[in-house]
Amino acid sequence: MTTEALSPSASRVVEGPRGAKPKRLTISRIGVYAFLVLAALFFLMPLWVMVVTSLKGMPEIQMRNLFAWPSELTFEPWIKAWDTACTGRDCNGLKPGFWNSIKITAVGTFFSIVIAAMNGYALSFWRYKGANILFGLLLFGAFVPYQVVIYPLILGFRQVGLFGTFPAIIIVHVIFGMPILTLLFRNFFVSLPPELFKAARVDGAGFWQIFFQIMLPMSVPITIVAVILQVTGIWNDFLFGTVFAGRENMPMTVQLNNIVQTTTGVREYNVHMAATILTAAVPLAVYFISGKWFVRGIAAGAVKG
Repeated sequence: MTTEALSPSASRVVEGPRGAKPKRLTISRIGVYAFLVLAALFFLMPLWVMVVTSLKGMPEIQMRNLFAWPSELTFEPWIKAWDTACTGRDCNGLKPGFWNSIKITAVGTFFSIVIAAMNGYALSFWRYKGANILFGLLLFGAFVPYQVVIYPLILGFRQVGLFGTFPAIIIVHVIFGMPILTLLFRNFFVSLPPELFKAARVDGAGFWQIFFQIMLPMSVPITIVAVILQVTGIWNDFLFGTVFAGRENMPMTVQLNNIVQTTTGVREYNVHMAATILTAAVPLAVYFISGKWFVRGIAAGAVKG
């Protein structure tokens, strides 16, 4: 068959795209790149100052050359921040606070996600009278300032003998993580085909069997999002750790504040910067390692509302 025998529509397909070839670099694109580079430098500047300051000795810091790379590297501030820096009357560094933060974050994240997943599952497939009202009230809790409910929580924990204990700080983190995590799981489960639930019900599966054998294995993407949000939220918390954790369970953020506020003589800025980087290392690692999973999980739960 010749080209002349082809229909007009077929000939248009064969011809390919028309028009001028787009330019690789335009003024607007260069402006966008320049803005992104400047924004990156702006946000990376404090991190650079923290890193170079933590690697300097105090005599070099006192020369006020803030951005310069240290003439003589020293890791003594890091060792002192981790092991011997004073956090009040104790001089054990950030090490006790690190292990306290690990315990609080692990336990608080586990219970938060388990309860939120069950809430989202029940609100999506096992609708009962008043479910929408309960869901609205639960979401309303996400907008209540923490400071408003701290004093009532203190009184309640004191009455039951839990104030200043490990269970108290876990309960607080679970309560305040519940609204947003329930919303995430509920939106994800709503986006799943309802035929899965109906088929399981026809086969005789009950509430827990459907949850553990069908819904929970399918909710891995949104579970990763919930883990990232809750781990970073609990790890970075300062207010609840100060009020509810008690002296024996103070997290790393509280210990960092104590190191900075404890002054005996000259302020050791290199130790303070090293302690700050050590405290922020876990959330930064979580974001860098699992950032792409966070975006995928959010997209997976954003189909329906």
